[in-house]
Amino acid sequence: MIGLVMAGGKGTRMNLDDEKLLLVHKKPIILQVVESLKNSKCFSKILAITSPNSPNTKKFLQEKNVDIFNSSGIGFVEDLNSVLKIIDDDVFVTSGDLPLLNKKIIQKIVNQYNPQKIWTSVLVTDKFLISLGLESNYFINFENQKCHYSGISLINSKKITSLDKLDENYVVIDDKRVAFNLNTKNDYNLLSTT
Repeated sequence: MIGLVMAGGKGTRMNLDDEKLLLVHKKPIILQVVESLKNSKCFSKILAITSPNSPNTKKFLQEKNVDIFNSSGIGFVEDLNSVLKIIDDDVFVTSGDLPLLNKKIIQKIVNQYNPQKIWTSVLVTDKFLISLGLESNYFINFENQKCHYSGISLINSKKITSLDKLDENYVVIDDKRVAFNLNTKNDYNLLSTT
């Protein structure tokens, strides 16, 4: 299984002078994510997906000897699809802005992987997100409840024939380690309360 870290976004909602993935919560957030993947011992390779939107993040990751894939930076879906076209393996995808991600929760998610499912997205319930003081504009209704994407997916890229029409599977994990996704300054400020 390959671990992919999405690290090419603009982070415009944060309205920062520097790149959001370089914000520090004990250590730079992108480093926390990469080290958690490594420490989980679940992956044969870890690859960070950068773009022209994140030159400082790319430089930082290269200094830490993290393998890089350069994407266009058009958007999360487009960047991820460009990588999946060249990978023929099981894939664990995570956003680079999950500062509470650790090896235990990664192992728990990987253990739920079903290679018969092409694409499984990890969701958190709206109720749980609100209990943490977080909010998200991206939601779906799943099993009669409002849920939000965590930014984590398990993908069997060997079974992908077309990226246009994929049957998406979902798993709900109400855990702050996957729910705490930094999108706003308020999210970052809430980190100090965890």
